[in-house]
Amino acid sequence: MKITFFGAAEEVTGSCHLIDTGSKRILVDCGMFQGGDFNEGRNADNFPFDPHTIDHVLLTHAHTDHSGRIPKLVKDGYTGSIHMTKGTFGLIKLLWQDAFRIMTYNNKKYQTPILFNEEEIERSVSQCNGIDYHEKVDLGDGDYAIFKDAGHIFGASFIEVNINGKVIAFSGDIGNDNVPILKETEGLGKIDTLVCESTYGDRIHETITERKKIILDLIKEGVARGGTIMIPAFSMERTQELLYELDEMSEEDKTLPDVPIFLDSPLAIDALPVYRKYPEYYDKEACDQYTKGDDFFKFPQLQITRSKEESKKINNIKGPKIIIAGAGMMNGGRIIHHLFRYLSDPKSTLIIVGYQAKGTRGRKIYDGHKSVKIFGQDVEVKSTIKAIGALSAHGDQNKLVRWISEAEEKPSKVICIHGEPKALEALSGRINDELGIETDIPKNSESIVV
Repeated sequence: MKITFFGAAEEVTGSCHLIDTGSKRILVDCGMFQGGDFNEGRNADNFPFDPHTIDHVLLTHAHTDHSGRIPKLVKDGYTGSIHMTKGTFGLIKLLWQDAFRIMTYNNKKYQTPILFNEEEIERSVSQCNGIDYHEKVDLGDGDYAIFKDAGHIFGASFIEVNINGKVIAFSGDIGNDNVPILKETEGLGKIDTLVCESTYGDRIHETITERKKIILDLIKEGVARGGTIMIPAFSMERTQELLYELDEMSEEDKTLPDVPIFLDSPLAIDALPVYRKYPEYYDKEACDQYTKGDDFFKFPQLQITRSKEESKKINNIKGPKIIIAGAGMMNGGRIIHHLFRYLSDPKSTLIIVGYQAKGTRGRKIYDGHKSVKIFGQDVEVKSTIKAIGALSAHGDQNKLVRWISEAEEKPSKVICIHGEPKALEALSGRINDELGIETDIPKNSESIVV
């Protein structure tokens, strides 16, 4: 049996891993590559395998870099089931529709490719199978998969695939410690091989206490400067968790400055009913609030701007304000309109709360570029730029090593993926040195026998 890595190999996006047993072929994730553009040119290439020959697709979670090419897979001939948790199923159509809207806009403006259409989205949704955590997914011949809570985004899972008496676990993305709303990451079972994400494999995040203080201090500093505070947030989870924190500061702690806060992300707004539908995914604190009738996605300072017209009116609001908008890596969505307007303003603040993949506009800003191109124009970076690692959806190096070390039965091999070379090497080395586990870092299209 072998696993071939057709994405997220020595890079952070495009997760796509093919298990080939000789008698069946199982695809784990099928995500978009993301770089300078929302939809990189590589996404339009033919798949390096025949979609007709895939028997099952297992999806760890809804994020675009893990799910974004599934409608293309269906378009190109995959007719089987796409297995995912019920939480992921609640979000996935919203995400694919949002991707289609962005691709359509970019196609008209820049002639970039459109990977799939609305009909292919509907067909893909009809092939989806939403399951509960710990429910067995029958893969035939006595083989099965179990989805467990990754604590990353709503409905996110790591998947333990039982094939021919061996257990291969795919981490998907493993969540940070002590995140708001969600439960903590479940423990690994008895596994033989772990395919593990390494996004923050070379970094240590701030603590939860530091996180709240940093957010509040940055907002207070930004308000004192008198400018706009921009927070580019991933629509699935970062936005909701940020709202949770702001709600607490506003209504319980009474520490949040009295400025208007705009949620300017149609996808994040459309996702809110899904969060309300599945309170069983909440951690105890969030569940207690929900039971008492406290909607932590509503508080007096928050204004929802779903339509384009409402979004444009934000510009008319004078004085300090906070804008939360997608996309998280600043390579699409409404955030780029706000960057175009406010990034060159020394009074403004940009707070980066998620990972910025290499080649994205967000990464260039994070790395200190003095100007970036937006709508074909060079925009100077004069606003204050701050990044908060503790608000990331990904666990840091300590979390990943601890998660592996506490497995019910430690794997004999860990394959490190979904990370840049420096992060891959750092995590791989620590796993090898501290846990005594053999590690591997595959290249793109490389196969590893397990």
